[in-house]
Amino acid sequence: MKRILSTVPPSSRRSCGVLVLGAVALSTLSSGVQARDEFNLYALEIDNPMSVPKDLSMFSDPGGQAPGTYRVDVYMNGELQDTQDIIFVAGSDGKLVPQLTPAQLDEWGVKLAAAPALQGVDKGKVITDLPLYIPQATTRFDFSLQRLELTVPQALMDLTARGAVDPKYWDEGVPALMTSYQFSGGNSWQRGQSDSGRSDNYFLGLRSGANLGAWRLRNNSVWSAYKDSKGETQQHWNSNETYLQRDVPPVEGQLTLGDSYTPSDVFDSVQFRGAQLASDDSMLPDSMRGFAPTVRGIANSNARVTVKQNGAVIYQTYVPPGAFVLNDLYPTASSGDLTVTITEADGRERSFVQPFSSVPMMQREGRLKYAFTVGKYRSSSQYNDEPVLGQLSMLYGLPRDLTIYGGFQTSHLYNSLALGLGVSLGGIGSLAADVKQAYTTMSDGKSQKGQSYGFQYSKAVLDTGSTLTLAAYRYSTEGYYTFNEALNYKSESEGYFFNSRYNQRTKLQVNFSQTLRDWGSLSLTAYQRDFWNTPGTERNISVGYNNSWDNITYGVAYTYSKQPFGEGNDQQVALNVSIPLDRWLPRAWANASVMHSKGGATTYQTGISGTALEDNNLSYSLSEGYGTRGVGNSGSTSATYQGRLATVRGGYNYSPNNRQVNYGIDGAVVVHPNGITLSQPLSGNAPIAIVRAPGAAGAKVMNNTGVRTDWRGYAVVPYLTPYRRSQVSLDPASLPEDVDMDGNVKSVVPTSGAVVVADYKTRIGLRVLMTLMKGGQPVPFGATVSLVGESGSSGIVGDGGQVYLSGVPQSGSVLAKWGSGASQQCRASFSLPGQTSGAMPAQTQMQCL
Repeated sequence: MKRILSTVPPSSRRSCGVLVLGAVALSTLSSGVQARDEFNLYALEIDNPMSVPKDLSMFSDPGGQAPGTYRVDVYMNGELQDTQDIIFVAGSDGKLVPQLTPAQLDEWGVKLAAAPALQGVDKGKVITDLPLYIPQATTRFDFSLQRLELTVPQALMDLTARGAVDPKYWDEGVPALMTSYQFSGGNSWQRGQSDSGRSDNYFLGLRSGANLGAWRLRNNSVWSAYKDSKGETQQHWNSNETYLQRDVPPVEGQLTLGDSYTPSDVFDSVQFRGAQLASDDSMLPDSMRGFAPTVRGIANSNARVTVKQNGAVIYQTYVPPGAFVLNDLYPTASSGDLTVTITEADGRERSFVQPFSSVPMMQREGRLKYAFTVGKYRSSSQYNDEPVLGQLSMLYGLPRDLTIYGGFQTSHLYNSLALGLGVSLGGIGSLAADVKQAYTTMSDGKSQKGQSYGFQYSKAVLDTGSTLTLAAYRYSTEGYYTFNEALNYKSESEGYFFNSRYNQRTKLQVNFSQTLRDWGSLSLTAYQRDFWNTPGTERNISVGYNNSWDNITYGVAYTYSKQPFGEGNDQQVALNVSIPLDRWLPRAWANASVMHSKGGATTYQTGISGTALEDNNLSYSLSEGYGTRGVGNSGSTSATYQGRLATVRGGYNYSPNNRQVNYGIDGAVVVHPNGITLSQPLSGNAPIAIVRAPGAAGAKVMNNTGVRTDWRGYAVVPYLTPYRRSQVSLDPASLPEDVDMDGNVKSVVPTSGAVVVADYKTRIGLRVLMTLMKGGQPVPFGATVSLVGESGSSGIVGDGGQVYLSGVPQSGSVLAKWGSGASQQCRASFSLPGQTSGAMPAQTQMQCL
């Protein structure tokens, strides 16, 4: 039975009685009528029966909202495409639908040529009913998130790798100057030794730069000073490197002019001053970074393909009937079998396993990684030659999980060639092998030539949690020298004792880790190498075991080291335990450890560490120790505070013969078009964001410890990922009481080293609860009210003509509308008293004319 709550005005109900009875009679004869409850909107105006309310039918259904222009995040098939203003109109079902154009669809990856209904349609034509032009396409507007979700069949989409951000959205940032500084100092007092007294040590590191367009100028300099107990002082200033850099998107690379290093994937890294063009993997989508195998298969229908590794789904897509190729898998573990499942349209499933392992130089099929360098060698010794060097290295991914790599180095004293091949051997693992040939003219005029043979192996057995990497077993003949070894060679007659005549013969490195499930994890790292023309072996071994029980963590570690030029070795074993103290002291741990050195003392240490304050800005530690064999008592305390303007740290430690105070401050200064902003230290050449929220002093930047806006409403977000869409968010709860803004999240896509601006539209003003009266009666329920002459806040009238507005100026006027006619709107002027921060909203009643 259909139940209707009357929406007829009271004055008309009596005359409609017969019609209502007739409708009830007809409803008893109709079996197909569905019940629906409708609220009598006139009940909202029961105190004002002569006032006709605004049409609120748009809000009667879930998701209903008023038509208009909204700034939304646009998602296409689940991938964020853009943030822009979109006009929404009421659809046939009363819900909002977007007005789009073919030009916008083209920007978001739709292949217009593959949609017959869009053939010949002007790219500027407004489309309201998207499914009419693209069957099976859908639109969904999430008003609460201001998010427009579009879905289009995959067959009509351009094939782009997952995680890709169109280069047209890459932001080179604004012109800027910046300096990131790191200062540390220490004062020590010693006694009972020949150099008793006070000594001071200071260090200042500066990473400075300038941005203009796509160009990045960078300099890294350090200053150090030392004053011993006798009052003698030494100071040093050194500019370590200066370079000019910019990205080159067409070749997915970076151009560097000045001081830099060659990559180490084919040859050992070399310092140079010159020019280098090298590929930059950070420009690639997440799904194209690193190495992952190309998966091939055949689908018998429109099928779903799912790829799992270690039981977890890492990839899923839909493919048409026929052969398919998947080449954009996200990099997973360095190895581990992939299970590929094809689910046909009728539900039938077929699965196969593709073994997968990789070594560091493995590249995806069709991917070319390159670096071309020309420049002058930069020696760390003033006595070494600095010849001009040319170097080319290339790695290319071939079909069938093969990677070929190689290159050359050349100068007037040295020439070398390299060629290698990497291959995934499926369940056996992954192997790479290379050979290098070098021709060297030594500083004493002698000529040398030799070969070097290298092997790398990697294998993970995920069922048992084992990962083994046998990295760089390398054997070199006596006549083989690397470029660095050749330039460090000096004959004994030259007397440069800090240079060497020896070159490496063999090197072996093993990395192994084993997960023991509920019993913790075990790790082993071993390294050994020896040299021609000198006896002895360099060897390092490290073994560790870690586990946890009921939030208590503990571990055991053992290290062994031996140098080639000395007798004996150094061995240490350590045990540590960490117990949470949350029951008594939030975010704190009690720590205990014991360490023993071969032939030396045994040291026992206990302490407490943790973090404090609302944003975990403050970290601290306090410990006390004792050592046998005359070491005696020792202790230390330290604290670090991550503030808005800088990171400050300090500490004190003592032992029987020494007392030391240490301190430091790290931070940055950024000069940008809107002024000067102080911040926490910057990270290398990572891009940063300038938060611009005028008037929003003290607003917290979310997911960044200690980062808040300054008194002007500016802040620096010091760590962003280049060529990736990053969200910069302000915590609404931290905004001042008199500040309101349109959206607290901004999306940026910075290039490498860029200084981008996250610009927030703020409104400074009062919070007001207005009561609007017209003709002695409240303005109708549901009327919209907005500030006149400003893009300020707006609101909807509630019961009794009340509306809440924020960001309201001291004086002005508002416009109320409850229809399109001239008689369905009115204007009211206001002048408000002052309001202190944190006070309740001002209340005022005004006549709307």
